[in-house]
Amino acid sequence: MIGMFRSSTVPALEQTVAFAQKRHEVLAGNLANLDTPGYRTRDLSVADFQNALADSIEASQHPSPGHATARPGTGSPATRGDFMEGPRHAMEQVVFHDNSDVGLESQVTEMAKNQHLHNSAIALMRSQFGLLQAAISERA
Repeated sequence: MIGMFRSSTVPALEQTVAFAQKRHEVLAGNLANLDTPGYRTRDLSVADFQNALADSIEASQHPSPGHATARPGTGSPATRGDFMEGPRHAMEQVVFHDNSDVGLESQVTEMAKNQHLHNSAIALMRSQFGLLQAAISERA
């Protein structure tokens, strides 16, 4: 039954939702430490996630036994969990008088963009399941 979803967008949407949830936790941690002296922001790389997801989709469409594709610029094989490895190094931003780099506006902006990604993936997934339900019940 799980194989039925492999030819749809559901697995990619599932991974997008999981990434957005993990990134939201990291960004919320940045906001929680807004007043912590010396705190450096953390983030999950959206570009790395997108590359890993694209590699995963490509590999699922053109599987070759025993052959892993390398992610561009890394030289390492792509694995399904690459985008979840953890926060990347802090981005260089303005360092405030307390030696932290947490900016309220930038963190709220990133959280809003992340929330939009999450909501879009959920809406698309809901649409996919609606189409599946219509096909099962033979509705048009």
